[in-house]
Amino acid sequence: MRRAWTSPVLLLIAGAGAATGPFVQGRPGTGAVLSLVFVLLAGLTSPLVFPRSIGALEARRRSAVDGRPVVFWRPGCAYCMRLRIRLGRRGRRLHWVDIWRDEAGAELVREANDGNETVPTLLVAGRPYTNPDPAWVREQVSSPR
Repeated sequence: MRRAWTSPVLLLIAGAGAATGPFVQGRPGTGAVLSLVFVLLAGLTSPLVFPRSIGALEARRRSAVDGRPVVFWRPGCAYCMRLRIRLGRRGRRLHWVDIWRDEAGAELVREANDGNETVPTLLVAGRPYTNPDPAWVREQVSSPR
């Protein structure tokens, strides 16, 4: 859990440092903009952008029942953020598994990717897909099962 928040916290600390200079020099507008940019970056790299993660076993069980894909991800992954942002509201329909919090999920990802923890990895109808195109994922979510 701790490493999921390392990047956002470091961004907040760096932002505070970067914004201090302009505030001290009498340029509060520049300092405020810098602070805002770093806060936004910290928010995007945090686990807060993603729906609540569940365990891999529970996600696979739910997927078998409702036919929705399972997404294996980890905080700070740029490709995972790209997928989540491009999915928009449809992203809530997927089952999300944080591989840093779920060893079974990490193991499944390693099996699908020759021992590497390459994310995002999707499990669609029991078949893994590594870093798929977000448009293709949207089609999988939209298509009736």
